[in-house]
Amino acid sequence: LPKRGFNNVFRKIFAEINIRDLARFDSGSLVDEPALIRSGLVSGKRDGIKLLGHGEIAHPLSIKVHRVSKSARVKIEAAGGKIEVIG
Repeated sequence: LPKRGFNNVFRKIFAEINIRDLARFDSGSLVDEPALIRSGLVSGKRDGIKLLGHGEIAHPLSIKVHRVSKSARVKIEAAGGKIEVIG
């Protein structure tokens, strides 16, 4: 029987991380892909990491991710942190 629907073979799968998950990192630390893998927040096959804005953060962090939502960017910058979007 044929499959139904459309399956995009070129889709990209992103690991989604919320701001509330970043509270385990110390103030001023660098949060990038290797740090997220070491902490257990990211695992498995993926094409990148996307930061979402659910939750709050009280201390500044330096974050390097592939994509970031508008609300997450506002919350991180309001806490004194900075975000770098990597290609």
